[in-house]
Amino acid sequence: MTKSGAEKKRVRRSAALQNGGSRDPNNDTPPRKQVKEKDLFQLFSEKVRDHKELESRWGVLQETRVEYFRGKDFVSFLGKHPEVKEVLESDKSLGPEDIANVLLGRSLLVRCDRVVKTVRPGKKKLSTWPAHLEIHPDQHFSDNDAFFAWTFVKRRPLWQTILSFVWPVVTLAICLFPVFPHQCKLLVLYTCAGLLLLIFSVLSVRGLIFGTVWILLGRRLWIFPNILAEETTLSELFQFWPKKDEEERPKWTSRLFYAAVAAVFILVLRHHAPDEAARARYQRRVSNIIDDVLEWSPKLALSGFMDQESVVNATETHSPATEEHVAQPKEEHEVEEPLVYEEESGDSHHKQ
Repeated sequence: MTKSGAEKKRVRRSAALQNGGSRDPNNDTPPRKQVKEKDLFQLFSEKVRDHKELESRWGVLQETRVEYFRGKDFVSFLGKHPEVKEVLESDKSLGPEDIANVLLGRSLLVRCDRVVKTVRPGKKKLSTWPAHLEIHPDQHFSDNDAFFAWTFVKRRPLWQTILSFVWPVVTLAICLFPVFPHQCKLLVLYTCAGLLLLIFSVLSVRGLIFGTVWILLGRRLWIFPNILAEETTLSELFQFWPKKDEEERPKWTSRLFYAAVAAVFILVLRHHAPDEAARARYQRRVSNIIDDVLEWSPKLALSGFMDQESVVNATETHSPATEEHVAQPKEEHEVEEPLVYEEESGDSHHKQ
């Protein structure tokens, strides 16, 4: 007798279960444990990346903007904050090198190297934080001039989520600016003018301080050193004081030359400066233009339009065509009166 299809399926299932039950538990790891270990190292990476004590920078790795840190900073960070390794549970006893190698193996980190490996002219050593990176051929941890970039996407904070909803509203408000009330337009005007004045003032004071310190002391001192940087974080953007001047000191001849150029420039500006009368005239002219812009309102424009219409109507009523039309009966009456007088005079003469 032949076995039915249902019996064949039962035989196959039992054979599969027997083969699956004969696996060696020492060689195969359950899937749940693998997911748990992966989640633990992922949580460790996120915790280390969000920690403020680990110094990091932003750079360009093969046309991709990444956040990276130095190997020696990672070792010193785990030495100062061993409590961070509590997330790893059973692997918390591993050293910094072993943990970093595990992160490299799980593709949570990638070892990078600087693109420019030679000292630029005018500098004594390589840049501490290079702006451009490339992937290192040896993907093993090292604390000797080695850089490591995070490969996973950082968790988005709440304020970025709020901004993603606010930006479309701001864009729509900018498009509807022509139909804003007059007071709102004035508020936007004063705000933008104040921001522009603040930016130009900071840049002017920044350049003046740099030039004075560079000429007198030979030091490069830029307040707000990252204010013109293209790739920087928000906290680095408002950094007031620079950390260290890594470039060599300029020669006294170049300092003397630029001091002479600055003195000549100031004397030329002073010689060609306008007098008080010209300055007053220019200020009066500019202030009148600004007052016309600021004092404008729809009510005044509407009232001016109504006055203009009344003037046009008045001129139309006193136009020459109307005067001719009004004066025409008078001419006819003047013409008729002599005719009547002539007829009367003729009758009277006939009667005589």
